[in-house]
Amino acid sequence: MALIAFDARDAFVAMPHGSGIYVRRLLEALQRQPPEGHDLWPLTHGGRGPEVFYEQVTLPRLLRERNAALVHGPDSFLPLRRRCPGIVTVYDLGFEAIPGDMAPMTAAKYRILVRRGARSAELVICPSSFTADDLEARYGIARDRIRVIPGAPALPPGRLAPPAGPYMLAAGDLRRRKNLPVLIDAFRLLVREGLPHRLVLAGADVGLGRELRERAGDLPIELPGFVDDEHLDALIRGADALVLPAVYEGFGLVALEAMARGCPAVLARAGALPETGGDAALYFDADDPADLAGVLGRIAGDAPLRAQLGEAGRTRAASFSWEATAAATVTVYEELL
Repeated sequence: MALIAFDARDAFVAMPHGSGIYVRRLLEALQRQPPEGHDLWPLTHGGRGPEVFYEQVTLPRLLRERNAALVHGPDSFLPLRRRCPGIVTVYDLGFEAIPGDMAPMTAAKYRILVRRGARSAELVICPSSFTADDLEARYGIARDRIRVIPGAPALPPGRLAPPAGPYMLAAGDLRRRKNLPVLIDAFRLLVREGLPHRLVLAGADVGLGRELRERAGDLPIELPGFVDDEHLDALIRGADALVLPAVYEGFGLVALEAMARGCPAVLARAGALPETGGDAALYFDADDPADLAGVLGRIAGDAPLRAQLGEAGRTRAASFSWEATAAATVTVYEELL
Protein backbone atom coordinates (compact mmCIF):
# COMPACT_ATOMS: atom_id res chain seq x y z
CA MET A 1 0.00 0.00 0.00
CA ALA A 2 1.28 3.45 -0.91
CA LEU A 3 1.96 5.80 2.02
CA ILE A 4 0.51 9.32 1.72
CA ALA A 5 2.12 11.86 4.06
CA PHE A 6 -0.22 14.66 5.17
CA ASP A 7 1.38 17.63 6.93
CA ALA A 8 -1.34 18.24 9.53
CA ARG A 9 0.60 20.43 11.99
CA ASP A 10 -1.63 23.47 11.53
CA ALA A 11 -4.68 21.44 12.53
CA PHE A 12 -3.41 21.24 16.10
CA VAL A 13 -2.39 24.80 16.97
CA ALA A 14 -4.18 26.45 19.89
CA MET A 15 -5.79 29.29 17.89
CA PRO A 16 -6.02 28.16 14.27
CA HIS A 17 -6.50 30.61 11.41
CA GLY A 18 -8.90 29.78 8.59
CA SER A 19 -6.29 27.68 6.83
CA GLY A 20 -5.66 25.70 10.03
CA ILE A 21 -9.38 24.97 10.34
CA TYR A 22 -9.33 23.82 6.70
CA VAL A 23 -6.48 21.40 7.48
CA ARG A 24 -8.26 20.05 10.56
CA ARG A 25 -11.59 19.40 8.85
CA LEU A 26 -9.97 17.96 5.73
CA LEU A 27 -7.90 15.56 7.85
CA GLU A 28 -11.01 14.44 9.75
CA ALA A 29 -12.88 13.82 6.49
CA LEU A 30 -9.94 11.92 4.98
CA GLN A 31 -9.76 9.73 8.08
CA ARG A 32 -13.49 8.97 7.78
CA GLN A 33 -13.10 7.99 4.14
CA PRO A 34 -9.41 7.09 3.68
CA PRO A 35 -7.92 6.71 0.19
CA GLU A 36 -8.72 3.16 -0.87
CA GLY A 37 -5.62 1.01 -1.15
CA HIS A 38 -3.38 3.64 0.47
CA ASP A 39 -2.27 4.52 3.99
CA LEU A 40 -2.75 8.08 5.23
CA TRP A 41 0.09 9.29 7.45
CA PRO A 42 -0.82 12.49 9.31
CA LEU A 43 2.18 14.42 10.61
CA THR A 44 0.66 16.21 13.58
CA HIS A 45 3.61 17.98 15.22
CA GLY A 46 6.87 19.52 14.07
CA GLY A 47 10.23 19.05 15.70
CA ARG A 48 12.36 21.49 17.62
CA GLY A 49 13.60 24.66 16.04
CA PRO A 50 12.14 26.89 13.33
CA GLU A 51 9.21 25.62 11.27
CA VAL A 52 11.20 26.08 8.08
CA PHE A 53 13.84 23.63 9.36
CA TYR A 54 11.18 20.99 9.92
CA GLU A 55 9.59 21.61 6.52
CA GLN A 56 12.79 21.62 4.48
CA VAL A 57 15.12 19.30 6.45
CA THR A 58 13.28 17.07 8.93
CA LEU A 59 10.23 16.31 6.81
CA PRO A 60 12.21 15.20 3.72
CA ARG A 61 14.21 12.87 5.96
CA LEU A 62 11.03 11.38 7.43
CA LEU A 63 9.61 10.89 3.95
CA ARG A 64 12.75 8.98 2.92
CA GLU A 65 12.75 6.84 6.07
CA ARG A 66 9.09 5.84 5.63
CA ASN A 67 9.42 5.54 1.83
CA ALA A 68 6.40 7.80 1.33
CA ALA A 69 4.80 7.65 -2.11
CA LEU A 70 3.30 11.15 -1.90
CA VAL A 71 3.36 14.20 0.36
CA HIS A 72 0.57 16.77 0.71
CA GLY A 73 1.27 20.16 2.26
CA PRO A 74 -2.30 21.39 2.90
CA ASP A 75 -1.28 24.81 4.22
CA SER A 76 0.98 26.44 1.64
CA PHE A 77 4.35 24.76 2.32
CA LEU A 78 6.05 21.78 0.69
CA PRO A 79 9.56 20.31 0.95
CA LEU A 80 11.47 21.67 -2.03
CA ARG A 81 13.79 18.65 -2.12
CA ARG A 82 11.95 15.37 -1.94
CA ARG A 83 12.07 11.93 -3.50
CA CYS A 84 8.31 11.57 -3.88
CA PRO A 85 5.69 13.64 -5.72
CA GLY A 86 4.25 16.58 -3.83
CA ILE A 87 0.90 18.37 -3.68
CA VAL A 88 0.51 21.75 -2.02
CA THR A 89 -2.70 23.56 -1.11
CA VAL A 90 -2.40 27.33 -1.47
CA TYR A 91 -5.30 29.02 0.27
CA ASP A 92 -4.54 32.50 -1.04
CA LEU A 93 -1.73 34.94 -1.85
CA GLY A 94 -2.78 37.69 0.52
CA PHE A 95 0.82 38.04 1.70
CA GLU A 96 1.68 39.16 -1.84
CA ALA A 97 -1.39 41.30 -2.41
CA ILE A 98 -1.63 43.17 0.93
CA PRO A 99 1.62 44.76 2.19
CA GLY A 100 1.85 44.76 5.98
CA ASP A 101 -0.75 42.02 6.45
CA MET A 102 1.85 39.75 8.06
CA ALA A 103 4.88 40.34 10.26
CA PRO A 104 7.93 41.03 8.05
CA MET A 105 9.76 37.74 8.75
CA THR A 106 6.60 35.67 8.29
CA ALA A 107 5.76 37.48 5.06
CA ALA A 108 9.29 36.88 3.75
CA LYS A 109 9.00 33.16 4.45
CA TYR A 110 5.67 33.00 2.63
CA ARG A 111 6.86 35.01 -0.36
CA ILE A 112 9.94 32.84 -0.84
CA LEU A 113 8.72 29.35 0.04
CA VAL A 114 5.12 29.42 -1.15
CA ARG A 115 6.24 30.55 -4.60
CA ARG A 116 8.96 27.89 -4.78
CA GLY A 117 6.75 25.18 -3.30
CA ALA A 118 3.93 25.85 -5.75
CA ARG A 119 6.34 25.83 -8.68
CA SER A 120 7.94 22.58 -7.53
CA ALA A 121 4.66 20.78 -6.79
CA GLU A 122 3.37 18.20 -9.22
CA LEU A 123 -0.14 19.51 -8.54
CA VAL A 124 -1.54 22.52 -6.63
CA ILE A 125 -4.92 22.63 -4.87
CA CYS A 126 -6.79 25.93 -4.40
CA PRO A 127 -10.12 26.58 -2.64
CA SER A 128 -11.40 28.93 -5.35
CA SER A 129 -11.01 29.89 -8.98
CA PHE A 130 -9.96 33.33 -7.72
CA THR A 131 -6.89 31.86 -6.01
CA ALA A 132 -6.17 29.67 -9.03
CA ASP A 133 -6.20 32.75 -11.27
CA ASP A 134 -3.94 34.60 -8.82
CA LEU A 135 -1.44 31.73 -8.77
CA GLU A 136 -1.35 31.67 -12.53
CA ALA A 137 -0.90 35.44 -12.79
CA ARG A 138 1.61 36.00 -9.98
CA TYR A 139 3.63 32.78 -10.02
CA GLY A 140 3.14 31.52 -13.54
CA ILE A 141 1.65 28.21 -12.39
CA ALA A 142 0.13 26.49 -15.44
CA ARG A 143 -3.62 26.13 -15.02
CA ASP A 144 -3.51 22.44 -15.95
CA ARG A 145 -1.47 21.84 -12.77
CA ILE A 146 -4.09 23.49 -10.52
CA ARG A 147 -7.15 21.78 -9.05
CA VAL A 148 -9.93 23.91 -7.49
CA ILE A 149 -11.48 22.20 -4.45
CA PRO A 150 -13.59 24.38 -2.11
CA GLY A 151 -13.88 23.87 1.60
CA ALA A 152 -17.12 23.64 3.60
CA PRO A 153 -18.69 24.89 6.84
CA ALA A 154 -16.38 23.70 9.59
CA LEU A 155 -17.82 24.81 12.95
CA PRO A 156 -19.59 22.07 14.93
CA PRO A 157 -23.07 23.01 16.17
CA GLY A 158 -22.94 24.42 19.68
CA ARG A 159 -25.32 24.70 22.60
CA LEU A 160 -24.46 28.13 23.97
CA ALA A 161 -27.17 30.76 23.84
CA PRO A 162 -26.31 33.76 21.64
CA PRO A 163 -25.63 37.10 23.34
CA ALA A 164 -28.67 39.25 24.04
CA GLY A 165 -29.63 42.35 22.09
CA PRO A 166 -29.30 43.20 18.41
CA TYR A 167 -25.80 43.17 16.95
CA MET A 168 -23.82 42.82 13.74
CA LEU A 169 -20.79 40.53 13.65
CA ALA A 170 -17.44 40.41 11.89
CA ALA A 171 -15.29 37.34 12.60
CA GLY A 172 -11.65 36.76 11.71
CA ASP A 173 -8.18 37.90 12.68
CA LEU A 174 -7.82 41.64 13.21
CA ARG A 175 -5.47 42.25 10.28
CA ARG A 176 -5.05 44.61 7.35
CA ARG A 177 -6.73 42.55 4.67
CA LYS A 178 -9.95 42.29 6.69
CA ASN A 179 -10.61 45.98 5.99
CA LEU A 180 -12.27 46.55 9.38
CA PRO A 181 -11.79 50.35 9.42
CA VAL A 182 -14.30 50.60 6.56
CA LEU A 183 -16.78 48.56 8.63
CA ILE A 184 -16.28 50.84 11.65
CA ASP A 185 -16.82 53.93 9.51
CA ALA A 186 -19.99 52.40 8.03
CA PHE A 187 -21.24 51.51 11.50
CA ARG A 188 -20.62 55.09 12.67
CA LEU A 189 -22.94 56.33 9.91
CA LEU A 190 -25.65 53.91 11.02
CA VAL A 191 -25.36 54.83 14.71
CA ARG A 192 -25.85 58.48 13.78
CA GLU A 193 -29.07 57.45 12.04
CA GLY A 194 -30.31 55.72 15.19
CA LEU A 195 -29.30 52.07 14.61
CA PRO A 196 -29.88 50.21 17.92
CA HIS A 197 -27.32 47.50 17.18
CA ARG A 198 -23.81 47.06 18.51
CA LEU A 199 -20.93 45.73 16.44
CA VAL A 200 -18.86 42.71 17.54
CA LEU A 201 -15.40 42.27 15.99
CA ALA A 202 -14.41 38.75 17.05
CA GLY A 203 -10.89 37.60 16.25
CA ALA A 204 -7.31 37.34 17.40
CA ASP A 205 -5.42 40.62 17.50
CA VAL A 206 -2.49 40.27 15.09
CA GLY A 207 -1.42 43.87 15.34
CA LEU A 208 -4.49 45.96 14.52
CA GLY A 209 -6.48 45.91 17.77
CA ARG A 210 -5.25 49.22 19.20
CA GLU A 211 -5.82 51.05 15.93
CA LEU A 212 -9.37 49.69 15.69
CA ARG A 213 -10.20 50.64 19.29
CA GLU A 214 -8.99 54.18 18.69
CA ARG A 215 -11.03 54.42 15.50
CA ALA A 216 -14.14 53.07 17.25
CA GLY A 217 -13.96 55.69 20.00
CA ASP A 218 -17.20 55.65 22.00
CA LEU A 219 -19.19 53.65 19.45
CA PRO A 220 -20.92 50.49 20.77
CA ILE A 221 -18.23 48.19 19.40
CA GLU A 222 -16.93 45.08 21.19
CA LEU A 223 -13.57 43.40 20.52
CA PRO A 224 -13.65 40.12 22.51
CA GLY A 225 -10.46 38.75 20.91
CA PHE A 226 -10.15 35.16 19.77
CA VAL A 227 -13.29 33.11 20.45
CA ASP A 228 -13.43 29.32 20.42
CA ASP A 229 -15.68 27.29 18.14
CA GLU A 230 -18.59 27.10 20.58
CA HIS A 231 -18.67 30.84 21.25
CA LEU A 232 -18.24 31.71 17.57
CA ASP A 233 -21.15 29.43 16.69
CA ALA A 234 -23.32 31.24 19.26
CA LEU A 235 -22.22 34.66 18.02
CA ILE A 236 -23.11 33.80 14.43
CA ARG A 237 -26.50 32.34 15.35
CA GLY A 238 -27.48 35.50 17.22
CA ALA A 239 -26.24 38.11 14.74
CA ASP A 240 -28.57 40.03 12.44
CA ALA A 241 -25.77 39.91 9.85
CA LEU A 242 -22.26 38.54 9.39
CA VAL A 243 -20.14 41.19 7.69
CA LEU A 244 -16.97 40.32 5.80
CA PRO A 245 -15.46 43.55 4.43
CA ALA A 246 -12.12 42.00 3.40
CA VAL A 247 -10.38 43.40 0.35
CA TYR A 248 -8.76 40.01 -0.29
CA GLU A 249 -10.01 36.51 0.55
CA GLY A 250 -9.05 33.20 -1.02
CA PHE A 251 -12.35 31.58 -0.03
CA GLY A 252 -14.22 33.18 2.88
CA LEU A 253 -14.99 30.24 5.15
CA VAL A 254 -16.76 32.34 7.78
CA ALA A 255 -19.28 33.44 5.14
CA LEU A 256 -20.29 29.80 4.69
CA GLU A 257 -20.50 29.37 8.47
CA ALA A 258 -22.98 32.24 8.62
CA MET A 259 -25.06 30.95 5.72
CA ALA A 260 -25.18 27.45 7.21
CA ARG A 261 -26.79 28.98 10.32
CA GLY A 262 -29.26 31.18 8.48
CA CYS A 263 -27.37 34.36 9.34
CA PRO A 264 -27.45 36.89 6.49
CA ALA A 265 -24.01 37.32 4.92
CA VAL A 266 -22.89 40.79 3.81
CA LEU A 267 -19.72 40.46 1.76
CA ALA A 268 -17.28 42.78 0.04
CA ARG A 269 -17.32 42.51 -3.72
CA ALA A 270 -13.67 41.42 -3.64
CA GLY A 271 -11.45 38.36 -3.91
CA ALA A 272 -13.22 35.01 -3.81
CA LEU A 273 -16.17 36.25 -1.75
CA PRO A 274 -18.67 36.54 -4.63
CA GLU A 275 -17.60 33.05 -5.73
CA THR A 276 -18.27 31.63 -2.27
CA GLY A 277 -21.45 33.55 -1.46
CA GLY A 278 -23.08 33.27 -4.88
CA ASP A 279 -26.63 34.60 -4.98
CA ALA A 280 -27.17 33.91 -1.27
CA ALA A 281 -25.40 37.02 0.08
CA LEU A 282 -25.55 40.79 -0.28
CA TYR A 283 -22.52 42.67 -1.58
CA PHE A 284 -20.95 46.13 -1.29
CA ASP A 285 -17.97 48.06 -2.58
CA ALA A 286 -15.08 47.27 -0.22
CA ASP A 287 -13.80 50.87 -0.39
CA ASP A 288 -17.13 52.59 0.27
CA PRO A 289 -18.38 52.87 3.89
CA ALA A 290 -21.61 54.52 2.69
CA ASP A 291 -22.37 51.58 0.40
CA LEU A 292 -21.82 49.14 3.27
CA ALA A 293 -23.93 51.27 5.62
CA GLY A 294 -26.77 51.21 3.09
CA VAL A 295 -26.71 47.41 2.88
CA LEU A 296 -26.56 46.95 6.65
CA GLY A 297 -29.33 49.48 7.17
CA ARG A 298 -31.58 47.53 4.79
CA ILE A 299 -30.97 44.28 6.67
CA ALA A 300 -31.40 45.83 10.12
CA GLY A 301 -34.81 47.23 9.24
CA ASP A 302 -36.24 44.38 7.17
CA ALA A 303 -37.00 41.12 8.98
CA PRO A 304 -38.48 39.44 5.86
CA LEU A 305 -35.25 40.20 3.97
CA ARG A 306 -33.21 38.64 6.78
CA ALA A 307 -35.39 35.53 6.65
CA GLN A 308 -35.08 35.33 2.87
CA LEU A 309 -31.31 35.62 3.01
CA GLY A 310 -31.17 33.08 5.82
CA GLU A 311 -33.05 30.48 3.80
CA ALA A 312 -30.98 31.15 0.68
CA GLY A 313 -27.80 30.89 2.73
CA ARG A 314 -28.74 27.52 4.20
CA THR A 315 -29.40 26.18 0.72
CA ARG A 316 -26.11 27.56 -0.57
CA ALA A 317 -24.06 26.22 2.36
CA ALA A 318 -25.63 22.76 2.03
CA SER A 319 -24.02 22.43 -1.40
CA PHE A 320 -20.57 22.33 0.27
CA SER A 321 -19.40 19.37 2.38
CA TRP A 322 -16.14 18.05 3.77
CA GLU A 323 -16.99 14.63 2.35
CA ALA A 324 -17.00 16.17 -1.13
CA THR A 325 -13.79 18.09 -0.36
CA ALA A 326 -12.06 14.92 0.83
CA ALA A 327 -13.28 12.87 -2.14
CA ALA A 328 -11.99 15.48 -4.60
CA THR A 329 -8.66 15.61 -2.73
CA VAL A 330 -8.31 11.81 -2.94
CA THR A 331 -8.91 12.08 -6.68
CA VAL A 332 -5.93 14.44 -6.88
CA TYR A 333 -3.81 11.96 -4.89
CA GLU A 334 -4.78 9.20 -7.30
CA GLU A 335 -3.67 11.30 -10.26
CA LEU A 336 -0.11 10.98 -8.97
CA LEU A 337 -0.34 7.44 -7.56
